[in-house]
Amino acid sequence: MNKGMLALALGCVLGPAGIPVAAQDYPAKSIRVIVAFTPGGTSDIVGRLVALKLTEAFGQQAIVDNRPGAGGTIGSEMGAKAAPDGYTLLIGHVGTLAVNPTLYPAIPYDAVKDFQHVTMISKAPSIMVVHPSLPVRTAREFIALARAKPGQLAYGSPGSGSAGHLLMAYFTMMAKIDLLHVPYRGTAPALIDLIAGQTSTVFTGTPGILPHVQSGKLRVIGVSTAARLPNLPAVPTIAESGLPGYDVTQWWGVLAPAATARPIVMKLNEALGKALRSDDLRKRLAADGADPAGSTPEEFQAFIKSEIARWAPVIKASGAKPE
Repeated sequence: MNKGMLALALGCVLGPAGIPVAAQDYPAKSIRVIVAFTPGGTSDIVGRLVALKLTEAFGQQAIVDNRPGAGGTIGSEMGAKAAPDGYTLLIGHVGTLAVNPTLYPAIPYDAVKDFQHVTMISKAPSIMVVHPSLPVRTAREFIALARAKPGQLAYGSPGSGSAGHLLMAYFTMMAKIDLLHVPYRGTAPALIDLIAGQTSTVFTGTPGILPHVQSGKLRVIGVSTAARLPNLPAVPTIAESGLPGYDVTQWWGVLAPAATARPIVMKLNEALGKALRSDDLRKRLAADGADPAGSTPEEFQAFIKSEIARWAPVIKASGAKPE
């Protein structure tokens, strides 16, 4: 190929600023946002907020695609192996990115190597909620009741090895109590059975659950973080309830397949960063007890690495196994 033909070929690929034309034109069609869990759960709520803000930012519709199963592994694998063109994104969280790498012996994706880590979206404390018929108002009282009825109180989780499971496993391990674990396929069905009184408690993120608390269908008895929540000031932390050192935060972020062009990743990062600074999104997250948590791709990747290292010993000590 002579120099003129080479220049013409490059001109078809690169724009005048040396940026791939595909990146300059991005997005030219709708964007799929994969949520690896059922509709109605915390990841789904975050995913729909992300889709809304991408639609507003780019003028192209972003559509949530729920792909639940295997503790989020099925949807996460789809996100990792999608075409790296920026038109398929994944909502990842502590379970799929920090827990599953240790929990699953042959996980079909690498949480660090198989993704471009676009940005962290939000962080939220987890809260321990019970059915209002349970005669407890604090985690301390729950621990006392569980010790009086070993193996008789049941708790639901989004699935074996999920973040909700491990949060409670960590709690029971520190409290030295025996609870019956009832795994579900997602947060929403676990909450449905809790509201119906089929189980006693659930440990989950605050997005999506506070309306049930405000309506009296559920009661909050503990907060996972070291500090109390501003919107639940009367609820003591787990650490205050006899388990000093219990301090856990759930988090969510946006990822793209590893080979996605850097200009597209940064275009997404900029759009979502701007959205996270907007008053309406901050108020929407705050209403569910979550905080915006933007980051650079590099910061998000480093955070995920640190969380994998943090959760590995907890998972091994708990004996948690995937279904």
